[in-house]
Amino acid sequence: MNTVVCFGEMLLRLSAPGKELLLQSPRLDVHVGGAEANVAVSLCKLGHTARMVTCLPDNALGHRAVEELRRHDVDVSGIRLTGERMGLYFLTPGAGHRPADVLYDRAHSAFARLPPEGFDWPRLLEATSWLHISGITPAVSANAARAALTAMQAARAANIKVSFDCNFRARVWGERAAQAPSLLLELCREADLIFGEERDLQFMFGVKAQSDSSLLPGSSLLPRAFAEFPRLGWMAHTSRTRHSVEVQDLVGSLHGRDQSYTSKSYSLHGIVDRIGAGDAFAAGILHGLLQQFTPQKTLEFGTAAACLKHSIPGDFNLASAADIELLLSENLVDVRR
Repeated sequence: MNTVVCFGEMLLRLSAPGKELLLQSPRLDVHVGGAEANVAVSLCKLGHTARMVTCLPDNALGHRAVEELRRHDVDVSGIRLTGERMGLYFLTPGAGHRPADVLYDRAHSAFARLPPEGFDWPRLLEATSWLHISGITPAVSANAARAALTAMQAARAANIKVSFDCNFRARVWGERAAQAPSLLLELCREADLIFGEERDLQFMFGVKAQSDSSLLPGSSLLPRAFAEFPRLGWMAHTSRTRHSVEVQDLVGSLHGRDQSYTSKSYSLHGIVDRIGAGDAFAAGILHGLLQQFTPQKTLEFGTAAACLKHSIPGDFNLASAADIELLLSENLVDVRR
């Protein structure tokens, strides 16, 4: 019963090589990704069974995405191959004090156009302990938003726990951005575990944003979140201090109804790729809960997983549980021989 079902859109990432600007030279590096797929791959690397539920076009791009998941031992039995369009995003990597930039090209994708009733949730959720969805899924289309809520409600009916990552992306919501707060609130009410911070709660509750976006114990919105979301057991997030694109500090936080926890802080120098770090954190937290770690150990494991993702190119965190435990042991070495 340690299977985690991840539901969302898969994408192809096309990025400028090295630290170049987009199309500065006539080539692009390609990676398969997507928030929920990133979590599924990471969970498999940590020893769990993860099933990806999505819709991909029945063409060479869709088939390649399925093959990439298979390569990392993800269960692909929940993937529908139908439609014509694969979602894409183009990445200009950041450097120094120039931030990375993402350009989405995913409108009218196969996933976005699939009717909500296109998923047989009782079958897809068989032998499952958790369902994981991110806030990117309802942003993709109205159909995907209804499918996400239907999936969560089916999980609740089957006594399956629900994990939800707020993951607000204004560029993906586009013209539907005004609907985002109410839709995200509706989905959060179904969740046992929410990945989000103060600014996410401010956005959903319509509270004016403060300069400090961290979610601190005693925050006025933390008790409100637990009151508004009766099923909620935990909220988790990372906070980062940015010195430059390549040099940052990372710390994790985990909040229960009665107590809050903070992880050790990591200094990240020479960041290789930060895309997918939040998904690595989510997978690490889920791993800790599945393994019944203490709350502090769960948080430390998730934060260490996010830390290691910064050293791995591509969207997927390929670090194993042993890799993460080595970092937690502080027995740091240059070469393992």
